[in-house]
Amino acid sequence: MIKKLDNKSKDFYQYMGKVFGSRLIEKQTNDRIYDDDNKQWYIYIEREKVLAFVSISNQTIKNIYTTKEKYLEKVLEKVIKENKILPSTVTNIYEEIYLKCGFEIKKDNYYKNFVVISNKE
Repeated sequence: MIKKLDNKSKDFYQYMGKVFGSRLIEKQTNDRIYDDDNKQWYIYIEREKVLAFVSISNQTIKNIYTTKEKYLEKVLEKVIKENKILPSTVTNIYEEIYLKCGFEIKKDNYYKNFVVISNKE
C-alpha cells in the first residue's frame, strides 16, 4: 500500500520515525533525510513497515529510498502520475529505476553521489 502523508499526518511518525537519523539509510543513499514542513511523502508500506519512500517539495523530488526495486517503481509511478516533476537532484544508486520509470538523467552531472533527473519531455 502506498500512503501519501506529510509531517502533520496522524500516522506519519509511526511509519517514518525510524527513518530520520537512520545511519543505515544515510549510508546506503548518501543522503540525509529530514521531516521538513513543506514535504509530501509517498510511502510504500507493507505489514506496518516502510519499504520505500519518495519525498517531494515544490515539484522537486528531495529524498528517495527503497529496500527493493519493485517497491520504488510503484512509488515513482504514483509520483509521476500525480505530479509534474521539475529537475531534481537525487541519490545515484537508483539510476536504473529512474530510467525504467521514465525519467531522464542529466548527462552533465557534476555530483559524486547524486544525479539530476527530470520527466521526459
